[in-house]
Amino acid sequence: MLEIYDRLGLHCHEEKFATLALNHDQRDKGRLRTFLDDGTEVRIFLERGKPLLVGEYLKTQCGKIIQVVGAEEAITIAFCDDWLMFSKACYHLGNRHVKIQVGELWLRITPDHVLEDMLLQLGLAVESESAVFIPESGAYSHGHHHH
Repeated sequence: MLEIYDRLGLHCHEEKFATLALNHDQRDKGRLRTFLDDGTEVRIFLERGKPLLVGEYLKTQCGKIIQVVGAEEAITIAFCDDWLMFSKACYHLGNRHVKIQVGELWLRITPDHVLEDMLLQLGLAVESESAVFIPESGAYSHGHHHH
């Protein structure tokens, strides 16, 4: 079993040993036991509160380089062609502290029938699909603390 304690960031010039596909919930964890894409078991021991990024490189205790990739998961995509309607949808989701991935006139959330009904009522089209979910990191994700 490999153990990971070090983050190398999004750029690495060393040879990649393997990839690690993680969904958005797994990327949020500082402690995780899982498997690399080649089946090798791995345990991750990182600082908590700093999610892993898709594309980020990690270094195992024995020096192997692992790259994090996004795992496809069930998501809901909502879209429209009206910026005001889209802005209202983002506002209402943000007001409920929902994790959201925002694109140009489309957004992704984890499946939730109540939120999907709300988006439909706001005039957006809603579909289910499988995709890598990369939610916005949020206003407080950079470690700034105000007292």
